[in-house]
Amino acid sequence: MKPFLRQQLERYPVRLQELDFFLQQPDVVNDMARFRALTREHAEVTEVAGRYATFLQSEKDLAGAREMLEDPEMADMAREDIATTEAALAALEDELQRLLLPKDPDDVRNAFLEIRAGTGGDESALFAGDLLRMYTRYAERQGWRCEVVSASQGEVGGYKEVVLRVEGEGVYGKLKFESGGHRVQRVPATETQGRIHTSACTVAVMPEPDEAEAVKLNPADLRIDTFRASGAGGQHINKTDSAVRVVHLPTGIVAECQDGRSQHSNKAKALQVLQARIQEKERSERAAKEAALRKGLIGSGDRSDRIRTYNFPQGRLTDHRINLTLYKLQFVMEGEIDEVIDALLLARKAEQLEELEFAAG
Repeated sequence: MKPFLRQQLERYPVRLQELDFFLQQPDVVNDMARFRALTREHAEVTEVAGRYATFLQSEKDLAGAREMLEDPEMADMAREDIATTEAALAALEDELQRLLLPKDPDDVRNAFLEIRAGTGGDESALFAGDLLRMYTRYAERQGWRCEVVSASQGEVGGYKEVVLRVEGEGVYGKLKFESGGHRVQRVPATETQGRIHTSACTVAVMPEPDEAEAVKLNPADLRIDTFRASGAGGQHINKTDSAVRVVHLPTGIVAECQDGRSQHSNKAKALQVLQARIQEKERSERAAKEAALRKGLIGSGDRSDRIRTYNFPQGRLTDHRINLTLYKLQFVMEGEIDEVIDALLLARKAEQLEELEFAAG
């Protein structure tokens, strides 16, 4: 194990004793917010301290087994013990590394996934529709639930813009690295000469705000417009002004919802999307500052970052951030993006370990 990791881990048993002491103090017990925060930290520290104690015991067991090699009668058993213990130590070290990495509290949240057509006109809108299908298929395979919050359809199909709410376990943690520019290279259906065109869409993934911690919106800063919903919706559509658009005047950020059956539910959803967008703006500004200090591999999730190319003639997907190329585009477009997402999460883990080592040094 690297010395800097051991150094970090040795703090945990000490911190556990401190937390045990604090949690017995009357002033902490009477302060519910502080008590809850310390209880949560106690559970996390207990887990790490417990796994580290197991690791240290395994190291002792390994040293004991190596000593047994000196005895010819015990040598075979010792070799078996050494192989088993070394494998257990490697697994424990990997687990301890993972436990030490800083956790993003938003990872467990539901998310809003926004896809917006960019350069490429009709073809870009069609590709936005393809990306929506890719993400909804992936969500289905994860057991998540999807709901279209707002959609502006393209002239010949697809979407100029679509916002999807994705609900399930660990949604934001899995999808957060999808934010950025997605480029497509293919022969559009409208192309008669068979020429390959390049188009682009931008994707933004935003954690659904926690109601208790959401940005407090001042009603005076909002302009709320109602309008008649358009698009497929059966008998209900176009009879009432049920669609809602909310503008946050200080930032100019806009959100709208027309998918619900009532103006009240559309307003509530539009306000949620607006809050998510405001928080995402603040988060991306912070990320840009951090990225200026260190060159992050994954990037800041800025829309202008070109993160991925989907090349249809070659059946190739390339994620430019981690130089990952897969020749299985047909399956990817059907929602089989686990390999890409897992590779991005692994790259981020390696990045965090480097940061941890740098901070320790």
